[in-house]
Amino acid sequence: MFTNRNYNIFTILITSLILNYSCFFCLATKSVNINTVRNSFSEAAATWYGPPTGAGSDGGACGLAQDIENHPYYGYVSAGNNKLYKSGAGCGACYEVKCRDNKACSQRAIKITITDEGPGSSNDNDIHFDLSGKAFGALAYSGQEDNLRNAGKIMVKYRRVKCNYKSNIKFRIDSGSNPFYLAFVVGNLNGYGDIARVELKPSSSDWVPMQRSWGVTWKADLKDSQKGPFSAGQYYYSSVNF
Repeated sequence: MFTNRNYNIFTILITSLILNYSCFFCLATKSVNINTVRNSFSEAAATWYGPPTGAGSDGGACGLAQDIENHPYYGYVSAGNNKLYKSGAGCGACYEVKCRDNKACSQRAIKITITDEGPGSSNDNDIHFDLSGKAFGALAYSGQEDNLRNAGKIMVKYRRVKCNYKSNIKFRIDSGSNPFYLAFVVGNLNGYGDIARVELKPSSSDWVPMQRSWGVTWKADLKDSQKGPFSAGQYYYSSVNF
């Protein structure tokens, strides 16, 4: 706890709707273009990485760390090529993915979240999901998971969908935060998942715009006059689902 500075409770803003709840941050979710959210499935390539039944990387380039192994992701995550990862702006977006071109494919769609950046070779395809081993295996019939993983690279169908985690937003304060610098990770974001901007509302000043540090980590430099209660290295939950 920083005793020489205080940060009052902030307010969440969702698009243009102001919700009268107390929480820690102001989030404005990205307006979604109808051409971005696909109702029909499109073609993409898919591979897998990491342990065969694991969550891919140990955290990934979106900054969610070990959260990807636990509720609400449970390892159903993917790295994305440039068109999916979007220099970090695509982090948190949810997609349905299914495969049909391998006899091990169940043709059932699974839902995954973008939590990492794919390797450079993934940009050889227009859209490429580098799925966790667990998610890739879930595309197969029961008992056929290893057979599908042995295929290495397959073609899949995908579409953008809303995230529905049935949980509150999670905020994790970065351990490098101090009285004049605040950074935090945003996880479990329902709706379309990716964030357009983040602002803070200290008790003693106007809204403070934050910058994307990397992935879903946002940062802001703070002045001495911008005060409120603040704890580092803790998890914070809003009281709002959306």
